[in-house]
Amino acid sequence: MILEIDIGNTFTKWRHSGGQRGKLFTADFTSAGFSEWQGLDVTEVKVASVGGEEVNGRIRACCAQLGFPEPRFAATTDSTAGVVNSYGDPSRMGVDRWLAMLAAYGYESGACCVVDCGSAITVDYLAANGEHIGGYIIPGLNLMQRGLLANTAEILVDQEIDDFDLSPGRHTSAAVTHGINFAFAALVEKIVAELNGASLYITGGDGALFHRLAGTGSYKPDLVLDGLAWGLDS
Repeated sequence: MILEIDIGNTFTKWRHSGGQRGKLFTADFTSAGFSEWQGLDVTEVKVASVGGEEVNGRIRACCAQLGFPEPRFAATTDSTAGVVNSYGDPSRMGVDRWLAMLAAYGYESGACCVVDCGSAITVDYLAANGEHIGGYIIPGLNLMQRGLLANTAEILVDQEIDDFDLSPGRHTSAAVTHGINFAFAALVEKIVAELNGASLYITGGDGALFHRLAGTGSYKPDLVLDGLAWGLDS
């Protein structure tokens, strides 16, 4: 049975081929792992991590403590599973971006745009032949809010998808939040308008909101985890 782990800057997600899954803040992850891991039948551990060596060490310690096999960590490469990296130094690209692209191209086998709405919003384009054309990295919704409100007494409140408001704000936090919403909506509109026949794949914590605003594309919350199959076994 396979245990797959996606260690992001904010959250760590995992799923087991037996059907179990979970999520917690990366900062809260310890070498004890998740209580749900106790007693799991695990024959292979696959990891996508942007958490750094300290967090990766916790994963290794947890696997050893629970009697799991040594974890296999995915890495960004020059070329894998038909996708050709545009970076001169592939190690400079986050493995989460790389795996999301591998999964999208694995599903599509054609031109696609991959959007990951996490702590940062990444937008990557793949040509029909698998060549990575390039991409963009933009601060995520919460990161933009925290940056703009950092020096004010205004309180940051998480918004639900149904509360996504584009009206002019009447106090500082509303003006900031609605302004960021406006920029996010404009980004969605721009990406959709310039797809030119490419398929759109969306993932990340704010991916459901992006998908709703886009009105098109495929929302795949586990796209990075899905990419582990191509990143480690191709």
